[in-house]
Amino acid sequence: MTDTGNANKARNREIAQNEEAKQVTGSARVSIWAIAVAVIVGGVLFTLGWLSLR
Repeated sequence: MTDTGNANKARNREIAQNEEAKQVTGSARVSIWAIAVAVIVGGVLFTLGWLSLR
């Protein structure tokens, strides 16, 4: 019974590590998209402002 318990604990630790890696990757993707959208929106607003001043 102890061997089964230890095997389950090791398996659960491995699953937790894999889930953590997936979460970090997902968070990084979301951050990259958010930055890209902010840069594009900022560029469009800057261009519109610059054109309106000319």
